[in-house]
Amino acid sequence: MRVSDEPIRVAFQGEPGAFSEEAAARLLRDETVTVPCATFDGAFAAVTEGAADALVAPIENSLAGSVLRVYDLLLESGLAIAAEAVLPIELHLIGCPGARLAGIHSVESHPMALAQCERLFAAHREWARVAAEDTAGSVRDVVESGDRTRAAIAGPHAAAHYRGEILLRDVQDDAGNFTRFLLLTQPRDEAPTGDKATLALRLAHAPGALLRALEPFAQRGLNLLKIESRPIHGCPWEYQFFLDVEVGPGARMEEALEEIRRTAQSVRVLGRYAAARPAAKSSHAASGRSS
Repeated sequence: MRVSDEPIRVAFQGEPGAFSEEAAARLLRDETVTVPCATFDGAFAAVTEGAADALVAPIENSLAGSVLRVYDLLLESGLAIAAEAVLPIELHLIGCPGARLAGIHSVESHPMALAQCERLFAAHREWARVAAEDTAGSVRDVVESGDRTRAAIAGPHAAAHYRGEILLRDVQDDAGNFTRFLLLTQPRDEAPTGDKATLALRLAHAPGALLRALEPFAQRGLNLLKIESRPIHGCPWEYQFFLDVEVGPGARMEEALEEIRRTAQSVRVLGRYAAARPAAKSSHAASGRSS
């Protein structure tokens, strides 16, 4: 068991310098120890097995959509959503110290990051794209190699952590690029608070089941922010639904849930928490090197 005055151990998927690690710093302003994990499965297991006290994971990107594996693991793990943060995703072209733009031959990063920089590759058709496990790891590999013909695409946090040289800033195609991250912990006994809730619904495989599940929210003026469906393993063409809902004043949410439970096969509140607002862009030195 963790002693209360010890730093909070926070698991995340990726290497040090990843966007998830930056999100952990924003969500938990007290002293933390981050626990990098190779996969989302490993990050969730770190909490359930006691190797970490909390987990920060991306749940959706404003351009690429939902992170589906995180939805599946959230339901399977039994962890609860304690908070959320929305970070701007700034993608920079990063090389090893001494690298110059004219000498680059290849660019590596996570496939999703590469796909968000099509204009960059259209302007430099001679560059080869190289897929990597994650953005921060690609910077680490480039800097450690010392090869000035290699570059990576990642955020400023990774550039600073690995002392990489930022060759081009903001190379993503769309400036409106944000990722929402969740802070997940073991369920707590205290009454939930916050203006946003995430629910998991399993409905009867019958006509009108989804409509009946959504009507109680509309009837009480509760705003449905997002709906996501995931296949139920072992039940082909049947789906688990995830809802993000604005809680609203008074007992409206509790009334809606009570009505839904009368017809749904199962209703689970995955978390009630304060809705996040996009964080401001960070400011880094032009070189991208940490002091």
